[in-house]
Amino acid sequence: MTYQGKTVLVVGLARSGIAVVKALKGLGAKVIANDIKTRQQLDSSISELEQLGVELYLGDTPDALVDKVDLMVISPSVPIDSPFVQKAQRLGCEVISELELAYRLCSAPIVAITGTNGKTTTVTLTGEILKKAGFNAYVVGNIGVPFVSKALEMDDGDIAVVEVSSFQLEAIRDFHPRVAAILNITPDHLNRHKTMENYIAAKARIFENCTPGDWVVLNADNEAAAGLAGKARAQVLFFSRLKPLSKGAWVEDGTVVLDIGHGKEAICGVDDIFIPGEHNLENALAASLMARIMGATPEDIAITLKTFKGVEHRIEYVDTIGGVKFYNDSKGTNPDASIKAIRAMKGPTVLIAGGMDKGSSFDEFIDAFGNTVTHMVVLGETADKLIKTAKEKGFDRVYRVSSIEEGVRKAFSLASPGYNVLLSPACASWDMFKDYEERGRVFKSAVKALKGEVE
Repeated sequence: MTYQGKTVLVVGLARSGIAVVKALKGLGAKVIANDIKTRQQLDSSISELEQLGVELYLGDTPDALVDKVDLMVISPSVPIDSPFVQKAQRLGCEVISELELAYRLCSAPIVAITGTNGKTTTVTLTGEILKKAGFNAYVVGNIGVPFVSKALEMDDGDIAVVEVSSFQLEAIRDFHPRVAAILNITPDHLNRHKTMENYIAAKARIFENCTPGDWVVLNADNEAAAGLAGKARAQVLFFSRLKPLSKGAWVEDGTVVLDIGHGKEAICGVDDIFIPGEHNLENALAASLMARIMGATPEDIAITLKTFKGVEHRIEYVDTIGGVKFYNDSKGTNPDASIKAIRAMKGPTVLIAGGMDKGSSFDEFIDAFGNTVTHMVVLGETADKLIKTAKEKGFDRVYRVSSIEEGVRKAFSLASPGYNVLLSPACASWDMFKDYEERGRVFKSAVKALKGEVE
């Protein structure tokens, strides 16, 4: 499709929406940019769009515009069943996501990674292995760098390593990665997808256009992900940290082993992987498998696994104050992710949790406390739900606060030397913050301020 002279409606002016507007303007399209937020609620990016000659329609849904445009590109925050989206589709207007647009503009092969948890770490690690192997790898997508902002820079000798969300996959049509991975699927975003069946189906769209020449990578230890193998037309490889496999990536006698059809290859010892935790072993297995498929050598993979230090906001060590270690796991936006963070803690831990309610149950989350979590500090929309679940489970050392800053001070007062304070909310951030990154930065700033007060 040529975009020169076409009228395109871009709905949602967060990071990816702004990137879509800029890309389309660069391609000669006439762009109408819409957001439900008012001009006052949006930041200075609006001024930038005005300078580009973009028509703005703010503070309302774009129902009146859909019959005036040739194409609509929607933000991940816009559900595919929104009335104005359905109206556009009835009128024959194509509605796509930023992910789909980026795919259409990108000539590089794509490694696409989704899953409930572990996406950001696995995408980053895969990119680092490929860079070590000499590839020009672009790490983009839901990780914070919109795919569309880099799509036109890439050529067919590069590799796009893309973090993909279920929201983005709702509005794809032709999106076709060379390698598509589903790391795991556990309950999440049920306020949007309504049922687990819908959520799983959205995740599975990542490989719906893959052909027998492509690859699908699935977690053999996760029933929902592994169960999708029969739906794939591509070559399927599994990874497992719990059992040996005939092909794929697994652990054998304490060693990471790969076989993509060239025979068994030992990579490195599990204990040599720098990032801690069972969940990160799974991430390392998946990343190693995908990088090997794309041409990285076992040596490239081993060196990177031994040196990769993880990503910001994912069990990120922040500082030690008075013998208490502070960890930022703001990326823990659902119970399963936060359970993994709790299990990675060594020593007694005061947990800070709570945020926007995505419809998740917290029963298993509270059950995971074991002897690790000694106290929980809660805030945000889910505070009451967390308190209620904790008390039903016989855990009554729960304290409500109104801000991250107050939570950091309260958690420190409950901790002793040798303890950890872990921010792992098990919830989305949007009730109090722009995104999980802002929440994590606020936490780190609060820890820095506390250190100034105490020391």
